[in-house]
Amino acid sequence: MPRYRLLLEYDGGPFHGWQIQTNGPSVQAALEAAVTKLTGERVTAVAAGRTDSGVHALAMPVHMDLVRDWPPERLVGGLNAHLRPAPIAVLEVSPADDGFHARFSAMGRRYLYRILNRRAPAALLRGRAWHVPTPLDAAAMAKAAACLVGRHDFTSFRAAHCQAKSPLKTLHRLEVSQKGGLVEIEAAAPSFLHHQVRNIVGTLKLVGEGRKGVDFVEEALRARDRAAAGPTAPPEGLYFVAAEYGAT
Repeated sequence: MPRYRLLLEYDGGPFHGWQIQTNGPSVQAALEAAVTKLTGERVTAVAAGRTDSGVHALAMPVHMDLVRDWPPERLVGGLNAHLRPAPIAVLEVSPADDGFHARFSAMGRRYLYRILNRRAPAALLRGRAWHVPTPLDAAAMAKAAACLVGRHDFTSFRAAHCQAKSPLKTLHRLEVSQKGGLVEIEAAAPSFLHHQVRNIVGTLKLVGEGRKGVDFVEEALRARDRAAAGPTAPPEGLYFVAAEYGAT
């Protein structure tokens, strides 16, 4: 059976996450339904990451197997036609080796979190950024974030229902920058705990507001206690940016 690798862009607002749910629409279900309409085949689509309800993706790798060969350009056009009007776009389709697995072959993942930092409410970024009207000190947030880079026990930034076997994770990158009214937090790691990025952002926000000092993040990390860190940032500001793979 030929295997295909897809790159998806989607607005997570209308969906209950990537994975098929019994209580609402999902990106996976919408994609699989589009494949069936186009090809007549029932498939299981596997993504590099299982984004939560309301979380977006700029370039989510997905793989699926079909019974017969399809020209990649026909899959791109046909799937996009059948996905309408859902806010999902198939950016690319390419043949993949049988050993390629969108999730398990990924060597790294990158996320972006956007905070709209101004008094005026969001218009163009409504549902696509966390609106924080209180002025944030991005430089202080960046300084506080530095202690999280490297391999650590991230229990303080882990969701209570996280199913990972270990809280030990390695953050290769955690950067905070400000571009006008946007504060952006970029994170890169081989893998992440459930809600890890959103819990880090919620903690950094307290530093940015001046409610906590720069040392607060390091103290929370050392506590290894979820109650020691800040709140979970809302999902609408989070984007899955990309997954990294070795040479194929």
